[in-house]
Amino acid sequence: METAWSIANLERHAADGIVYTAHWTVSATDGDYSAAAYGSIGLEAPAEGDTIIPYEELTEAVVVGWVKEKLGEDQVSSTEAALAAQIAEQLAPTKASGTPW
Repeated sequence: METAWSIANLERHAADGIVYTAHWTVSATDGDYSAAAYGSIGLEAPAEGDTIIPYEELTEAVVVGWVKEKLGEDQVSSTEAALAAQIAEQLAPTKASGTPW
């Protein structure tokens, strides 16, 4: 199973370009099966003395790193495990719906 984190959108202050909200997605695929999750997370303004990356120089990898750091290792692992469980259910369903006629 492969997982991929990405950034769907950023919200920033127009005056200085400081990003305050990141909207993220994570998807998992296993062959023809897939699952995805979406979320938003608030980011704190840089503290005095922090290195500030100008908005125009931000990369998706940097912002994904911020998101994962803010979520924490447990939440990142939990999110990825939930996607793996969704794919496992698709591969070997334990529930079904429909009518017998």
